This record gives sequence, structure tokens and C-alpha cells, in this order.
Amino acid sequence: MKIITRIRHYLHENRINIFRQRLKLRRVIFESDTPSGRRFDIILLITILFSVLVVMLDSIPAVKASIGDFLKVIEWVVTGLFTLEYLLRVWTIGRPIKYMTSFYGIIDLVAVLPTYLSLLLAGSEYLIIIRVIRMLRIFRILKLGRFMAASNVLVIAMKESRHKIIVFLEVILTIVVIVGAFMYLIEGPENGFTSIPVSIYWAIVTITTVGYGDISPATPLGQIIASVIMILGYAIIAVPTGIITMEMSKAQQLQKTHNASQIFCWSCGETDHDPGASYCRKCGAKLSKKSVRPRKKK
Repeated sequence: MKIITRIRHYLHENRINIFRQRLKLRRVIFESDTPSGRRFDIILLITILFSVLVVMLDSIPAVKASIGDFLKVIEWVVTGLFTLEYLLRVWTIGRPIKYMTSFYGIIDLVAVLPTYLSLLLAGSEYLIIIRVIRMLRIFRILKLGRFMAASNVLVIAMKESRHKIIVFLEVILTIVVIVGAFMYLIEGPENGFTSIPVSIYWAIVTITTVGYGDISPATPLGQIIASVIMILGYAIIAVPTGIITMEMSKAQQLQKTHNASQIFCWSCGETDHDPGASYCRKCGAKLSKKSVRPRKKK
């Protein structure tokens, strides 16, 4: 009985120690408030940049011919470190599935897959360049998250203007198809307009004022149409800018109005309520008129 008791006691202590180690690792890996967590994140970002640099060097033929094998060894070492980091994140987090399906969880997984895929698909190792996306963690490290609220204005503006932008794109698509068809009939294959899709490509390049110059009209009528399309392109570029700017102005005004009368629940402290809400969305407590928190004066 004493042996069984000691074994149980040992297993219990072992579980406690493992739990403490998980908590300690979790603070280091997921939290940047502590010195150790901040150091971990900075080292991680440096490693990501180093890995991207290795991939870029490996794409240069001269460098690959001289030290290509050495670069591959480095890449596999870095991939092993990233794999270990990903597994530690899954092991230390309280809800592994939630992390694995989150934005950063998917990015962390995709960052290590290309190296393993290179064993099956030649050339897929260059997809490792997407590791640079993991640099988004710098927002968390440098405490720039508080500025992300300003990006909500842009997100709202893009969302509200999507219908107008879609209509605008439909009009542009109609214009380039019609112009492309006319240019195919006017210029013909002898001037480079070998088909209607090629002519539509020319119309898109011209109306966006890119002007590659690989195809150009030779007939007077075609040059007149091209000139009109070029002038029209400058006006067309301003349309989506004006639409988004107007929606951004509305979104900023809406945000100011929301901040000016923020409904505060004195029961749980929740502030994210609709303007006409009578009950708290979080705890269900009654919201009174005194719950309206005025905007702080600067």
C-alpha cells in the first residue's frame, strides 16, 4: 500500500510539475509582457528574417551553385526549430484546436509545410518566403495593437463601399470588352490584335494607364480610340478612390459618435453595446441612462 501511495504521490507531483512547465512555457511563447517572452519573440522574428534571407540567396544561381548544399542544411535546421516551436504552442495552449484554426496558428503551420513538401514537389521550397507573414507578430511585440483600432475605419469603409466598387468594376469590364472587340475589328491581326481576348488585354493595360507598349494601334481610328481610352483612364482611377474616401469619412464620424456616448455596464464593465440597448449583452444587467459614459476630454 505504501508503494502504491508513493507511486500515486509521485505521479501527482509529476503532473503538477508538468503543468507548471506548461504555464511557464506558455508565458514565454504567447506573452510578450515578460522579459523572457519579449526576448523569445525578438529571437523568433530574427530567425524568420534569416530564413527568408536563406531562401532568397538560394534562388540566385551563382550562390546556389557554390553554397547550395549548405543553405539547404540551414533551411532544414530552421524548419526543425519552427516545427518544435509550433508543437510547443499546441502543447502549451489551453485550447489547441482554437489556436490551430486561428489566423496565427494557420500561418505558423503554413510556414513549416513548404520544406516538407519539397520532398514530394520540386520547387515548393521557395514557398517558404511566406514566412515573412509571421512578421505580423511585431505588432504584438512593439505594442502597436492599440493603433489597430484605426484600421477598423478602413475595414468598415471597404465593407460599406463594396457594392459601389462591384458596380464600378462591372462598368469597367463592359467598357474594356466593347473597346477590345472594336479594336480587334479596326486593327486586326496584322497590327498585333490577334484575337478579342488579346484586344481586351490591350484595353485593360491602356485604361489603367500602365501602357506596356507590347501592342499598339497603327490605324488613325485605332489611335483616336486609344487616346480617348487613355484620357478616360485618368478619370476612372479617381472613382474608386472617391468612393472609399467618402465611406472612410462616414466611418470616422460613426466611430466618433460611438466613442462620444459609450454605454457602460456597471455590473460587468462591458462597453460594447448598441446605442439603443436596454440590457447588457454580456451579463444581462439593466442599463440605465447613467450608464452612458461621456467621451473623455483631451
